[in-house]
Amino acid sequence: MVYQIAPLERPARWFYAIAAILTLLAIAAAIAWLGPLPPRVVVMTTGAPGSDYDALARRYQEILKRSGVQLRLMPSAGGVENLARLNDPRSGVTVGFAQGGLTSEAKSPALASLGTMFFQPMWFFTRIPAGPRLEALLNKRVSIGLEGGGTRVLARKLIELNGIDPSSLQLLALSPREAAAALLKGDIDAAVIVTSWASAAVRDLLASSDVSLLGFPRADAYVALYPYLTKLILPTGVGNLATNRPPNDVPLIAPKASLIVRRDMHPAIQYLLLEAAAEIHSQPSIFQQSGKFPAGERDDLPLSDDATQFYRSGRPFLQRYLPFWLATLASRFLVLLIPLAGVAYPLLRVVPAAYGWSMRRRIFTLYGELKFIEADIERRGGATPEVLARLERLDERANQLHVPITFAHFLYQLRAHITLVRAEAMHAAEATPGAAVDR
Repeated sequence: MVYQIAPLERPARWFYAIAAILTLLAIAAAIAWLGPLPPRVVVMTTGAPGSDYDALARRYQEILKRSGVQLRLMPSAGGVENLARLNDPRSGVTVGFAQGGLTSEAKSPALASLGTMFFQPMWFFTRIPAGPRLEALLNKRVSIGLEGGGTRVLARKLIELNGIDPSSLQLLALSPREAAAALLKGDIDAAVIVTSWASAAVRDLLASSDVSLLGFPRADAYVALYPYLTKLILPTGVGNLATNRPPNDVPLIAPKASLIVRRDMHPAIQYLLLEAAAEIHSQPSIFQQSGKFPAGERDDLPLSDDATQFYRSGRPFLQRYLPFWLATLASRFLVLLIPLAGVAYPLLRVVPAAYGWSMRRRIFTLYGELKFIEADIERRGGATPEVLARLERLDERANQLHVPITFAHFLYQLRAHITLVRAEAMHAAEATPGAAVDR
């Protein structure tokens, strides 16, 4: 007889098919959890030309370009318009600056913060003397920033807090650059500008002897009423030491500018923006020490999960040593190894073992029947035609059993044992007087 040895039995194919399906499902689940690759184009809403937001956005643009990400800039009137665009998923905008006090988590549930980035002091320049309650500005021409800008919101709030009806002023909508030029010419009487110390408009106005900077002697009261504000002190002479401008320390109030993103922004892009923020905003300036910003603090909106992780432990490990896109691909590859290690590896160990157990069970079942036949022979004292027929049928079943070649030795052993039992049965029958066996 010739044994039929199969390279791979149907049960084995089922075992491995199930293992492959489970592995593919685990990989698919990991890919779905990872989401798509980071976008190569990100849209940022900025500010008016020449503003802080506009200048800083261009620096972000240069830094992200180094990592192969294009930051497309969209000019705006300021923080209010930036928030409106960010809250609108159809705008395509995913990141932008906004000063504190303009929104809240309830108003902007789809947005999160990457932290506060810098102070934006409120500068109140005038050509006329004005007291702390601003009564001298009644019926005067006052620029309070562009429509859609955060300056306008804060200025109106300040005017109303001091009991002045905004309608009693001639409120103008000028950018910082336009307001500075108009104030120096005498075309307007006062200008409220919310911008950083680095603004050219602020520097020009501070150096002018025709314009005065109105301080906020009750700055502590404003901060107590509106915690998103910070009290700052502008030192004497810092604008122009030669002419001692300003002539004394000036208390200021300042919101902080935050970098706002949509919550669905890709985590890798958030980390890239945070790295750029650390490079841009960590330098010391007149109102901050080195490393003060970016700061992982909540202002209007909670920090994103990725920002929280960034401030806790810094950049992801791979991004510290690999280029951005290579680090992104490597991190995804490592995540994909999880289902392979967690599902495929155990299956690859279990499936062969289960299959081997199945093959041995089929052979050992025949061994069990052989044992019953051997016991029957011992009870009868030798072979009978019926017992020999059972042995022949058992031998035929063993011969037709399909097993992989690795289990062939079990079949050879079974065949040899069947032959041995038959021979012993025949010998016992011949030794028994009167025994008759059909050969």
